[in-house]
Formats: sequence, structure tokens, C-alpha cells
Amino acid sequence: MGCGTGEPIARFLSDQGCLVTGVDSAPELIEIAKARVQGADWVVSDMRALCLDQTFDGLIAWHSMFHLTPDDQRKMFPLFRKHAAKGAVLMFTSGTGEGCAMGEFEGEPLYHGSLEPEEYRALLERNDFVVLEHVIEDPDCGFATIWLAQFQG
Repeated sequence: MGCGTGEPIARFLSDQGCLVTGVDSAPELIEIAKARVQGADWVVSDMRALCLDQTFDGLIAWHSMFHLTPDDQRKMFPLFRKHAAKGAVLMFTSGTGEGCAMGEFEGEPLYHGSLEPEEYRALLERNDFVVLEHVIEDPDCGFATIWLAQFQG
């Protein structure tokens, strides 16, 4: 969810034989993804309104969910639940604590928001996910703060 151009994650998963469905709100990025990672399903959609009427064994919102406001992030957890098959894993990145910050990408302002870790845990639990791992500022992943959870529903 929020796949951008499909690289590197969608490409890696596709190369491993996984069936990949990528979702992004930018049609231009989906067009690039189609050219770079063939054989995947690509969907132009705002992830906040996603309704694919199917479930998946894995859900990834890598460096995408934190571009949503805190309120929109809270609304994502029922959508994760709706699209998760039993036993599915969910991986997403967040900030280290509650707050909002403005960055810059290619000269344009770029919003970053995060909830407190305790609230992410509560949202996951409320939607039948169990936290498997939470790594704050992982040096092996560019100092991203990573959540890995599994759907129990």
C-alpha cells in the first residue's frame, strides 16, 4: 500500500515468486511500476479508501503510511484487517513517537506524521494483529522504525 514505482520491494517479492498487488494513488508511479515489475497487479487507488474485495498473505506500507495524518493512520488499521488473510503478516514503518514534521523531496514539501508506539500497538490489537517485532531506527534499514505484525482473525 503506497507502492510507488514498485522498487525495491515489489520487484524483490515478484523475483521470489510471490504474487504482488501494488497500490498507489499516483497514476504516474503505477505506470513506472508496470514497466519495471511485470506480472504484478497494479491498482491506482488512495490507500485510505482501498476496497479490493480480496485478502492477502502479506500487507506492506513501507515508507507510505507516515505520509498520512494521524487520524488517517488510525483509519488504516481496519483496512489492513479487511485485506488480511488469516495468518497474514503486516509490515509498516512509522516515526519513533507522536508528532508531525515537514521534510522535502525534490524541492517539494513532504509531510511525515506518527502516533505513539503504544497507540500503534493498541490499534493493531484492536484489529486482531499481534506484534511480532518492533524495531526503532533499524540501522540495517536506513534507520527506519519498523513494525511487523500477524493477523490472527
